[in-house]
Amino acid sequence: MEEKEILENTDNLASDATLNTDENADATSQLNETVAEVNETDKLKSELQEQKDKFLRLMAEFENYKRRTAKERMELIQTAGKDIIVSLLDVLDDCDRAEKQLQSNADFTIQKEGVQLVFNKIRAVLQAKGVKAMESINSEFDVEKHEAITEIPAPNESMKGKVLDEVMKGYYLNDKIIRFAKVVVAN
Repeated sequence: MEEKEILENTDNLASDATLNTDENADATSQLNETVAEVNETDKLKSELQEQKDKFLRLMAEFENYKRRTAKERMELIQTAGKDIIVSLLDVLDDCDRAEKQLQSNADFTIQKEGVQLVFNKIRAVLQAKGVKAMESINSEFDVEKHEAITEIPAPNESMKGKVLDEVMKGYYLNDKIIRFAKVVVAN
């Protein structure tokens, strides 16, 4: 019986073992293939780690960029009107001086000239910043530029569809409409 068990165990061992049975192949080629696979795996792992590092760095850089631009945007919003306000402070000073003159001087012509100077200065400052008044009276009514407040009968046939009066001026800022003109249209 023992011989029979020994033969069975030997057969099992032979079937379980993965031996190189090729007489022409040497054992070192299988080892070289295994080592090459291990080296390839290590190489792929290191490349994957490098890519992960690059990805994390890019994500961190992008988050910093978002924070920086959000901060710059908030600063820009807070100081957006600073330039125009600083320009209008000179006009405000002129208004204060005109108010003092109105209280202390009874000469109406001098007061009128002073107020007119302040108005002209306001217009000049706004014009320098790109603000331009819209010319609407006697022009064709245009829904892109005008807001009709009311319609009245046309005095003659040639005035039909034209702007007769301007209730509130329209304005452009650098050739872009910032306020529509409120007008009376001939019907």
